[in-house]
Amino acid sequence: MHALKKNRPLRRIVLASAATVSGMVLLLSLKPHTSPGLAVGSSAPAPQSSASAPAQPGGASGDSSGGSSGGSKTGVSKTVTGDTVQTRWGPVQVRVTIKSGKLTDVTAVAYPQGNPRDQQINNYALPQLRREALAAQSAQIDTVSGATYTSGGYRQSLQSALDSAGL
Repeated sequence: MHALKKNRPLRRIVLASAATVSGMVLLLSLKPHTSPGLAVGSSAPAPQSSASAPAQPGGASGDSSGGSSGGSKTGVSKTVTGDTVQTRWGPVQVRVTIKSGKLTDVTAVAYPQGNPRDQQINNYALPQLRREALAAQSAQIDTVSGATYTSGGYRQSLQSALDSAGL
């Protein structure tokens, strides 16, 4: 006779219970997606300042260590860091460089990068946002499709930096 026939109900109960427990253990051992609250602690925002600290060219890097912002032969170069804006997926903060009253560089110093999807989105969106800000010379820029929260935080931080710089 087969092991799971009616004359052995206890064996059937034990096997069903073991299968259920094994399934629950496997289900609970899966790693969940990193929550936005945990990703916030992974990037330290740069302090706000109006000093003439050099800004890194390129705009898509989260590294706030300096590169050259160009020569200042025609006017005074000023670098201002905007407010940190908390978005659903993490903080967004930008640093602007202004030379002779004109926006010459915009660098994202903090942005969501807690998981590979955040990195993929921001590698695509941040260069577009930078180009638009430099072309518009203001924070009146379009939202990048697929990066709605980052775009909104970028605009708010950019506007705060421009306000601090007097533009």
